[in-house]
Amino acid sequence: MRTPAVMIIGIVLAPCGLVLDLVSTVAPDWREVRNIPNAAQDAVLQQGIWDICQAFDTSSTLKCGQTDNDYFNQQVVTSAKGLMIASLIVTVAGIVVTSLGIRCWEDTPNLLMTGLGGILIFISGILCIIPIAWYTSLLNTIKASGSNIRVGYCIVLGYIGSCFMFIGGGALIICLFQLCFKKKEQLTNSHSNKYYHNNPSSSRSIIKTVDGHEFTRPQQPTSLSRPFEVVDFTVPPGKPAPKKAVNITDFTTNEPCDADF
Repeated sequence: MRTPAVMIIGIVLAPCGLVLDLVSTVAPDWREVRNIPNAAQDAVLQQGIWDICQAFDTSSTLKCGQTDNDYFNQQVVTSAKGLMIASLIVTVAGIVVTSLGIRCWEDTPNLLMTGLGGILIFISGILCIIPIAWYTSLLNTIKASGSNIRVGYCIVLGYIGSCFMFIGGGALIICLFQLCFKKKEQLTNSHSNKYYHNNPSSSRSIIKTVDGHEFTRPQQPTSLSRPFEVVDFTVPPGKPAPKKAVNITDFTTNEPCDADF
């Protein structure tokens, strides 16, 4: 059996979203601060949720491990740490459950497990986009040492990863609707079979004769080996047809015929 398209979309986009969110979590570039006083003109301060690095536009020098207690004590930063880690854990769990549900080595996939995996992946996208959107809304509000503040690439990767999880998880959730339709169809067929089993006469047709007698005939005969027998229901079976007495006087009249002359 070929793997359905919705499962392929989910199992491909979910790992892509996981990689993007992982990079967004560990990379120290949620925002970039420029025009820093008492620093070089090309100095750029890259701030993440775990580390702060100092880079330069004219060179590839990167100095990480910068300290800024005011920045790391911000509520949005501390909350982003927990939410991003939770998003990664839920994404891994969703991918594992989805893989067990798809089971490419078997003919029939498990729609229930695949749908549950899609729900986990969709929830992980929500856990990821909350800190990303929250940090973006407070980008210029958080205290910074420079006057020029820009969005870092981690924010962009976080948005893209969340979208991948939403699309992949939503595609896998469709399997739950397919499971509901399948169960409904099976339930309808079982009720139909039960009805015909309890009411065998419902599958037969009733034929009435001229004199009011009735007999039933199956709509679909089970065997064609026996010919169709015509039964006269006007006469009870096992008894000969009664003979009607003929009165000769019925054929005689008092009118003269040509032979009498």
